[in-house]
Amino acid sequence: MKRRHLLSSLLPLALGRVAYGLTLSDAQWRARLPPLAYHVLREQGTERAFSSPLNSEKRAGTYRCAGCQLALFTSAMKYDSGTGWPSFHSSLPGVLDTRIDFKAVYPRTEYHCLHCGSHQGHVFNDGPAPSGKRYCNNGVALEFVAA
Repeated sequence: MKRRHLLSSLLPLALGRVAYGLTLSDAQWRARLPPLAYHVLREQGTERAFSSPLNSEKRAGTYRCAGCQLALFTSAMKYDSGTGWPSFHSSLPGVLDTRIDFKAVYPRTEYHCLHCGSHQGHVFNDGPAPSGKRYCNNGVALEFVAA
């Protein structure tokens, strides 16, 4: 019995589907989010480079998912990648879900908020120490809370 429960709980992960803690209907998401945020968070869109004020945010604080306010990054994880989007070398533990996307023809790893499933951006292997990762986040997908 325990093995069956374990296998059934792993099946959504194997299929690339995660049971998120916050689930809303499409109409609820549209009512909750401004149009650009809805496009990015729910339709895996991308905002224009250098368009987010968070790209130049320098204060100490926390970056939260704009869909559910789950803390994803801290200001200590942020760095200027020169790409035009807020970038982070790591995330808080256990807050992101990743999957491969082929929208740009070549495979990229996209990441989503583990609580609500909202698309945040893509992670690349060209970042600084300590991780060597670059979490390239859409600014509209985040809310900044100053410390």
